Amino acid sequence: MAKRWVSLSLFLIIFLAMVVSHSADGPLPGIFILGDSTADVGTNTLLPQTRVRSDFPYNGIDFPHSRPTGRFSNGFNTADFLAKFIGYRRSPPPFLSILRHGSSLSKRFLRGINFASAGSGILDTTGQTLGIITLGAQIQHFTTVQSNLTAAIGAEETAKFLSKSLFFISTGSNDIIYYFQSNNRTVPKEEFIQNLVDAYENHLRTLFNLGARKFGIISVPPIGCCPSLRTLDPYYGCLEEMNDYATCFYTTIEALLQRLSSEYQGMKYSLGNAYEMTMNVINNPIAFNFTDVQGACCGGGKLNAESFCVKPTAALCSDRDEYLFWDMFHPTKQACKLAACTLYRGEPRFVSPINFSQLAMDN
Repeated sequence: MAKRWVSLSLFLIIFLAMVVSHSADGPLPGIFILGDSTADVGTNTLLPQTRVRSDFPYNGIDFPHSRPTGRFSNGFNTADFLAKFIGYRRSPPPFLSILRHGSSLSKRFLRGINFASAGSGILDTTGQTLGIITLGAQIQHFTTVQSNLTAAIGAEETAKFLSKSLFFISTGSNDIIYYFQSNNRTVPKEEFIQNLVDAYENHLRTLFNLGARKFGIISVPPIGCCPSLRTLDPYYGCLEEMNDYATCFYTTIEALLQRLSSEYQGMKYSLGNAYEMTMNVINNPIAFNFTDVQGACCGGGKLNAESFCVKPTAALCSDRDEYLFWDMFHPTKQACKLAACTLYRGEPRFVSPINFSQLAMDN
């Protein structure tokens, strides 16, 4: 373990050299990604104790070399496409992979780190028994990186680098899903949502105190419209009660970000309304070249969403770019690309008070 941290420190020294040497040309900002399966690029494949994983086909069928990487997608996910828009080839690698390959660090690690772990949520109790990395633990991993960076290049340079970096967070869906799946739904909706936002506030304050300044927040989509949850409706409609929690969460998180940005000098944020973005596609599929916005491309049973996307038993659609959903819960590569494009360049209806592109350029 000591050798790994020495290697990580060497990596951070190289990182500083890259940033300083290219500062005149305007280096790409670092990207730090936290959250759940919508942003996980392989974290859970490095967790032998978890079953929340996707490092098996047909996952990754449209990824380069048709390789299952641990992304819950047929190809790249939203984190990858956001990184592409920033100027990178794909998302930065998982934090755990940096530790595992600490002795062979290369320049591909100089773009940031992805901490996201499928199955996690805002609350540390969400997914805790699944062997995943909770959001709180993800932030602890970032704390380790920040500490090593400070030790390697000093507090001033670390603060400068992190203040220009982008912190993308995609979380909240699992908290709501687990709440609905629990047998003890005695907490009223408003109180439950407030508990989520209070926990989110603590996470954001911790990140700010560690040096984060630019936050790209992705809210909860209409999870009641996921294929798996549609199968619970006799007419395969969306579960509106669950969607109501998603919209309530957005409204509350929007107020939180407004309050924090007025309290913290230097904090900048962009809030993606994943609910509005997704419903716009569901209500206007032809405009986005989708022919199926209800069922899953890969799976089995009703809406192809009652079993997992596992080769060779799963049924696999051939026109994957025409499906909104890849499996019972997750979007296709094409849907992820559309989501990232909207977050990066979208209008205030979908992302506010500025979009992710404006956030990246705002110095």
